[in-house]
Amino acid sequence: MIVLKLPAIYIVTNKRNGTLYTGVTSNLCQRIYHHKNAIISGFTQKYKCHLLVYYERFEDMETAILREKKIKSGSRHNKIKLIESLNPEWRDLYDEIF
Repeated sequence: MIVLKLPAIYIVTNKRNGTLYTGVTSNLCQRIYHHKNAIISGFTQKYKCHLLVYYERFEDMETAILREKKIKSGSRHNKIKLIESLNPEWRDLYDEIF
């Protein structure tokens, strides 16, 4: 298994059209593993957001952070449109990131 350590933004949820959390990380595989196993305390653990429904990878962290801020500042409606543009079934994309 090859694990890429590239900056990325991601959206996790607890169910289709459920609670959404947008984050940024330098290691997407590890970060989602932490969400799935409730290793990270806080919002995603409280609301059981462990399904990866959207992600984008970037060459540098600065660009990833700017993208995360843009997504976070948008409406819930825009986040749902973004998810459904690439993942209309709201499948868990965790296995795709390795």
